[in-house]
Amino acid sequence: MNEVKIKNRVLIAKPGLDGHDRGAKIIARALRDAEFEVIYTGIRQTPEEIASAALQEDVAAIGLSSLSGAHLQLFPAVMEALKKAGAGDIQVIGGGIIPDEDILLLKEAGLTAVFTPGATLKEIVEAFREACKRFYDMERGQEK
Repeated sequence: MNEVKIKNRVLIAKPGLDGHDRGAKIIARALRDAEFEVIYTGIRQTPEEIASAALQEDVAAIGLSSLSGAHLQLFPAVMEALKKAGAGDIQVIGGGIIPDEDILLLKEAGLTAVFTPGATLKEIVEAFREACKRFYDMERGQEK
């Protein structure tokens, strides 16, 4: 039986006014090296722009990066923009300078995973693989 291999398609975005994008670019490259299709939106994106790009690009997951301290406002705002656009099933992973006490709050807001400095690229790539699998399982009605 021939099984169609799904190409994991993800979007990497920098919400808000944070202009430091080196980490986001490193993640984008690591995902490309792991055979993901990666769309990078660049810096200073609004939550609505990110949701719109995710819909237009038909992605399974979004990676958000924040080094500015605005993650508690911006990441949930992206989640809300996705819901309003009818794309609440797209998985969202966050990363950046995020205090440990904020991680649970972000997960409660719906983020699939949250990474801080010290996380390995292998861990991050695997989290994106799992997020994409979860999205495609939901799309096929197979979520557990």
